Amino acid sequence: MVVSGHAAPWDGEDGRRQQRLGVENACSLARNFVAQDIETVMSDVITEDTMPLYRQWLPNAVVIRLQVTMDEARRRAMSRTQYLTGEEFEALHLEDARHPPPADHHIDVSNHDLNEQVAAIAALWKQAPRR
Repeated sequence: MVVSGHAAPWDGEDGRRQQRLGVENACSLARNFVAQDIETVMSDVITEDTMPLYRQWLPNAVVIRLQVTMDEARRRAMSRTQYLTGEEFEALHLEDARHPPPADHHIDVSNHDLNEQVAAIAALWKQAPRR
């Protein structure tokens, strides 16, 4: 949503500030939907820095972390528009592997097609307590 002046989270304080603002705005929007009894799903790359923000601003959220091997991440990335350099892509994947955020559930979807991924998430969604 930033038209000019965008900074990636690894681009110093401006990037971290924009990342925090993005999480805060997304959580605010989600809370508004939930307040109207609309089930809400968010998708983000959660990090050690952003996970506490989600827990603070959406304390009842169920966090499901999808993970893939580096080889599978590369294979999938090759089929999409690329916004990261190879070095950025690898650094992000390795950082996530070294310091996985404390999600409620972790699913390795390396060998899952899209339908299998959706089914795995749906199974967890059905088990989640409604608040």
